[in-house]
Amino acid sequence: MSLPFPLDGTTLVVGPSNAGKTRLTARALDGWLDADGPEGTVVLDFAPTVERDGEILGGPLTQFITVPDGVSHGVVDAHAPRSEGSDDAEALALAEKNAASAADRLDAAPTEPKAVFVNDATIALQCERALTERLTAYCDRADCAVLNGLESDELGVDSPVSRNERAALDALRAWADRVVEL
Repeated sequence: MSLPFPLDGTTLVVGPSNAGKTRLTARALDGWLDADGPEGTVVLDFAPTVERDGEILGGPLTQFITVPDGVSHGVVDAHAPRSEGSDDAEALALAEKNAASAADRLDAAPTEPKAVFVNDATIALQCERALTERLTAYCDRADCAVLNGLESDELGVDSPVSRNERAALDALRAWADRVVEL
């Protein structure tokens, strides 16, 4: 299996909706499992599934790969704040719920991961900077970390959720060893 990045260090995959971020992250997970097996592998899946104009956007890694037994698999039943919130306050409240659920999954994850794969990391980082730092610190414990996140103006740029997401992406870009733009 050919990937556009090595399975060591930290990789951030970014792009607009339906660019292939989740599919590429699933391919990376598959490559890791083939080479190293499930022991010490952590999957954090924060992706909501959104329907916009009759098209399904986003969704879990499990649409592309079966996460095997032995992998720690933390899933958030995430909201899409900018799509579901009727105003900025409601969108921010939904983002806070996502962040709280993501923090719970992070707290429940094994303390010494060998590899971490995070689907739609930015959905969990739309309200507070501290969670970005907790997530990157957790990923730093692993030999390999692959995270993906939305990077696009398609959902707006002026809302608090969008500003927080951009700040989180800036922090993730500065932290990652490499950034793959789709």
